[in-house]
Amino acid sequence: QVQLVESGGGLVQPGGSLRLSCAASGSGLSINTMGWYRQAPGKQRELVALITSGGSTDYADSAKGRFTISRDGAKNTAYLQMNSLNPEDTAVYSCYARIHVGYSLVTYWGQGTQVTVFS
Repeated sequence: QVQLVESGGGLVQPGGSLRLSCAASGSGLSINTMGWYRQAPGKQRELVALITSGGSTDYADSAKGRFTISRDGAKNTAYLQMNSLNPEDTAVYSCYARIHVGYSLVTYWGQGTQVTVFS
């Protein structure tokens, strides 16, 4: 059974930083992609950042230049470093991992973590 455990959300003032972590548990995992979505009240869910097993990354336009996603393959853990946060970044951030299971790719989700940027 694969589980994703997130940590690192919280309250921060504008201009501050937070680092989210997402750890996948399970033996012999073959992880294809990890990343984060976020959803703010009344808004659509948005892909924030992703990183592939090869280290390629992609970001939402709103995250480029401020957020950095990284990955520790040995620990099956991804990190999202968020700098220069502003109130528009307030949302529930949910990590995901696409994992090879047999011939399929299965998506697993973390429990979500609240990020609140306030003055």
